[in-house]
Formats: sequence, C-alpha cells, structure tokens
Amino acid sequence: MGLFPIRRGALVLATALAFPIAAQAQHGAEDGEWRVYGGDPGHTRYSALDQINASNVADLEVAWRWTGRNFGPNPFAANQTTPLMIDGMLYATVGMRRAVVAIDPATGETIWTWTMDEGERLSEAPRANSGRGVAYWSDGAGDDRIYVITPGYHLAALDAQTGHPIPEFAGTGVLDLNSQHRTRDGIPLVGTIGASSPAAVVGNVLVVGSAHHVGMRPPSMVNTPGDVRGFDARTGELLWTFHTIPEPGEPGHETWLEDSWSYTGNAAVWAQISWDAEAGIVYLPTEAATGDYYGGHRPGNNLYSTAVVALNANTGEMIWHFQTIHHDIWDWDNPSAPILADLTIDGRQRQIVTQLSKQGFAFVFDRMTGEPIWPIEERPVPQTDVPGEWTSPTQPIPTRPAPFERQGFSTDDLIDFTPEIYQRALEIAEAYRWGPVYTPPSVRDGPDGKQGTLALPASTGGVNWEGGALDPETGYIYIPSVTAPSFLSLVEGGTSSDMNYIAGGGRGNLAPGVPIVKPPWGRITAIDLKTGDHAWMVPNGPTPDYVAERLELDPSMIPQTGKAARANIMVTRSLLFSGESDGPAFRALDKATGRTIAEIELPGATSGNPMTFMHQGRQYIVVAVSARGEASELVALTLPGN
Repeated sequence: MGLFPIRRGALVLATALAFPIAAQAQHGAEDGEWRVYGGDPGHTRYSALDQINASNVADLEVAWRWTGRNFGPNPFAANQTTPLMIDGMLYATVGMRRAVVAIDPATGETIWTWTMDEGERLSEAPRANSGRGVAYWSDGAGDDRIYVITPGYHLAALDAQTGHPIPEFAGTGVLDLNSQHRTRDGIPLVGTIGASSPAAVVGNVLVVGSAHHVGMRPPSMVNTPGDVRGFDARTGELLWTFHTIPEPGEPGHETWLEDSWSYTGNAAVWAQISWDAEAGIVYLPTEAATGDYYGGHRPGNNLYSTAVVALNANTGEMIWHFQTIHHDIWDWDNPSAPILADLTIDGRQRQIVTQLSKQGFAFVFDRMTGEPIWPIEERPVPQTDVPGEWTSPTQPIPTRPAPFERQGFSTDDLIDFTPEIYQRALEIAEAYRWGPVYTPPSVRDGPDGKQGTLALPASTGGVNWEGGALDPETGYIYIPSVTAPSFLSLVEGGTSSDMNYIAGGGRGNLAPGVPIVKPPWGRITAIDLKTGDHAWMVPNGPTPDYVAERLELDPSMIPQTGKAARANIMVTRSLLFSGESDGPAFRALDKATGRTIAEIELPGATSGNPMTFMHQGRQYIVVAVSARGEASELVALTLPGN
C-alpha cells in the first residue's frame, strides 16, 4: 500500500513521539568488528582501531589471499564486495552467481559456501555480478543469519555458522522478491529487476531496494517502478511497500503530469541504504526515472526520483523527503549511502545526514526533520529545446559546502598543457553545446548543428557507489570523485524504442585515457562538516605513465593529474586509507592534510571498499582486488608478527 508523510508542521512532535531521540553519536564500526557494509548503520566507513598507524603502516604485509577463481562462470569480473566481520568470521559475496563465502579471518581458509542456481533469472538479471556484500541479523539468542540478495532478485536467509538456508524464512530460506512486487492493473513486471547492494537490517525489518537495466536507451517508456519494501527478518513476511512513484491519492502523485505515474519505471534505490538504529529511520537515496536523458514522457518534477527519503523502518511511513534534482535528465541519481553523523555545528549539537551527489554537491540535512543545515536555494537553470521535453525552471543548490567537483563547462575547463593541446581540446568541445550545471541534453545534429551537450561532471559522477567516509571525531567527510565530462546526445528512438528520444552517445578524449578537461582527473576532497568549509583536496594518485607519451610531451610539463578513477576509501582513528581502482597501489594518507604517508602494493587494483577489524590481538585490513586476466581476490593486510 502507499504511505503518507507526516505533514511538516507536525513533523518534529510526531518524530519525537514515534522514536527516541538518538543519544549516542555515530561512532563507526564497534568492538573491533565490521558488522555493516558501511562499517555502521550510518555508513561512516570509520573504525576507531589504531594498531595500524602512521608509525608502522609502511610495514603492512599480505597475511593471506583468497581467490574467487572457482566461483561462477566469469571469475574475472571485478568483485565489488566489502566483507563483514562478525564473531570471528568474515562473510563476502563472490562470482557472477553471487555466492556467499564464510572465511577464517586469520588464515583466509574457506569455512562454508552457498550459491543458488537461478537458471534463466540469472541470464536475464540486470545486475549479474558479484554484488557488494551481505547483511547480518541476530535475535541475540543464537539465531544468527546472513542475508544476501541474488542477481535474479531472490532474498536468502542463511545460518551464519553453517551457510544452510533457514526454513523459517519464507518456508525454504529463500524469498522470491519478484513475487510480491507491485503490478499495475494486474499486469506483472515489465522489465527485469535485481540488486547489487545488501539489504538494510533495522531491528527486525529488512529494507530492500532494487536495480534496473541502465536507462540510456530504454526500449520503452513503460518500465518497472522502483518500490522499496520492508520484510520481517524472521519470516520474510512483507510488512510494507513505499512507492517511489506515487499512486493516486498519495503525496507527490501530482508531480507526475499527464498520468505518467501509471507507466514510468525506475526511481529505485540501487545504492546502499543507511539507517539510524535508535530512531528507527531509514534513509533512501533514489535514482532517476525512465529514461536517463529524456523525460518528455514523464513531465513534472517526478517525486520521489533523485531524492533523499526518510522512512519509519517499522511501517514504511514517510517522515520527510528532499528532491536533489527535479525531473532528472542527466542520470545524476543519488549513487551512495547517505552518511550519518552527530556533530556540533554553530554551537548546537546536530544529528545530520549527508547525501553526496554525482553532480558534485554534498546535501546536508537534520536527519530527524529534513531541514537543511545550511540554506539550499532554488536557482534558475537553463531550459530545454528538445521537442516534447519538460524541464524544471529551478534546481536546488546548496549554499554550503561548496561543490567538491567542477560543475558546468566552459573554456576554462579545457586541458591547457600547451597552446596546441588546448586548441585540440577546444576543437572537440566546440562540436557540442555547453554551459552551467544543469544545462540539459540536446538533440544531435539539431538546429544549431551541434552533436549534443557537454556536461561536467559525467553521468557516472563525481561520486558513485563507492561513496565517502566520515571521521566522527573530527567531523571531516572524505569524498573520492572523478573529473570527467559526459556527452549528452539525443537521437530519435526509431525502431529500437517507443521513446521519442534515447541517448545517442558521444566521446571526446584527446588520446586514449586522456580527457579534454584539466586535471586532476581523480581526487579526494576533505570537507569539515562542522563548518561546511573545504579542508583540502589531493589528486587520486600520480600521473599515469602513458599520458606524456600519448600527448607527445616531456613528463616535466604535466602536473600531478591523479587517475580518472574513484578511490575506495576507509578512515580510522589514525589514517585515511585509499585504494586505487586503476592500479595496484593502496595508500595511507594523513587525515588532516591528505599527504601520503605510505604506499603498499597490492596484487591488483582495488575493486571494492576496504574494511578493517581486530582478531586475536591483530588488526587486519581486507579489500577486494581485481587484475586484468586474473580471478578477483580478497587480500588481507596486517603488521608483521607471529
């Protein structure tokens, strides 16, 4: 059923009556373990462990390597998992079938494995990959479970000690998530759905999102809506459904003009979900609606697409929402878990939630009421001239913090190592339109003869699923991002789609791997969330060796560019750790300055976010790595010792 929000005027009182005010700060992973994908329910990716610190981090060595060679038909795919460590056991997902493995944290020995034969459901899955991990639940009396969402969109409950499915859950231990998904007028799902992110476990409720096929060139304007659902953690019973595309009578329905709510899909939550365990609130980062770059078939602001939505975890009732883009036609959906923190801001203790966006903003809210911590202004933005398209006259712009990425496009953004290189970049750029942030996509070979619109950041971000990390002791949030453009070209759907327009593609590198924009192409930015001020920014790694050769330049003429790949990060009491997703380097940075303290070579590039834990008196760091032509691995690092 659809659920109604608490009205703004009654919000604070109703919230106080419904939930206890959280008295404890978000402290990161506790007790030397890592029980949640993001370290804690607030996804801070923080651990207070400091056995590994600035004085000894350079001494880290490989303790063990666990290979995914034997799992799934495609073992070479990058594994994006972040393991959990609970009660002396590691749990991770591996392989294209998303097998679950339990691993001894000291030796890397496999304790048990589980996988599911999904037949055609696997081949049809929109996210047939190893997934990003599992979820954990316990009743505190010996019933300990691992939950995994499979590529074919099943939810399995496994005994944490044995890996055996638990029959109490859905009768067999496996729930078909398609079976209770919304239909319209009795018509079943239109497109296939799946999920890469684990469920959120809030008390005894499992909150589950979904992932749909990429919407650049959707075959139809008619698609599956991205409902979010809550299930009983013990039995698998469906408890509630929240409609991210509201039905008649539900708030937000009026933002879908011309009955577009009745056939439009997506607006799902494919990223990780955060929650405040004490308040019982889940925070949903939603994506854009169908399609990614053309919204003429869904006029209106399109609530609750590309928004942050806070729900009562027990009932699914909406508490507050904030739409970060009205009528998203840039594919700038919210790609990562909102990050929770308890900080003193302007002399007040505030409970906040921060949503990092692909377009380079950090939206910061009071997580109980949804009120912005600093003003967010509706400002005029460029309007579309694409036939049939609808654009919002304004978009929300945070006044603080300042963007962590370059936004919009101008000649000042072009690479300018030499006048000749600048001219080459300008010739590529002049084939496209450009302008400030939120300049809309345009038709290829339209009246102005341009090939489309040049947008910065790219549709993949900015940030993406890797997200950020937050130090609750200092209030610094660390954000890995990429500075790269998108070429937003629209062409008629023709025989491949019943949509008026679909993505036409486009590219414009100076040379393979060399963007037309100025570096740094990859960066890590630190922002003090107590003030909203930027603290520092450093390039994500050195300049790739091939840049000078491909541009035919002396290396001394090229500044440190970083790599056009987001870092995989984690923060501890002592250090900020950064894995390079485009090379085998794993770095320890000074949290206050971004200075590299040590660099450790891994067997491959990091493909998942790192985690850390203490086991038998030793601190370990475990991260997924992938190397071309090799099976993905989990690599454990620790200090020398017996």
